[in-house]
Amino acid sequence: MTITVLAVIEPDITSAAPLSKVMNERLRRLAAELQDQHLKNLKSIDSGCEDVVIYISYNSKYNIRWKIVNDVPSVIEAEVAHQCALLGYILWKGSPIYNFKF
Repeated sequence: MTITVLAVIEPDITSAAPLSKVMNERLRRLAAELQDQHLKNLKSIDSGCEDVVIYISYNSKYNIRWKIVNDVPSVIEAEVAHQCALLGYILWKGSPIYNFKF
């Protein structure tokens, strides 16, 4: 199973935004940690799923939110939700227009 966690970063509109750069680097680091450390146990779950793709980003209050963007079994979704909850991440709620599950 391939686990991919992608950081959805805000584009840097001005070059004089050092906080934006720091926040984007932090998000990339947290995405790598989630993928390599916290979700490594997903590989041992026999679910018939080949790939898990997760987006993480900041919400308007700078909390980290997550969303699985491909179709996965409920056992995988539950484990991702559990690990993200332990880290204090919140579920990415949004318009169904941007829901990529088929």
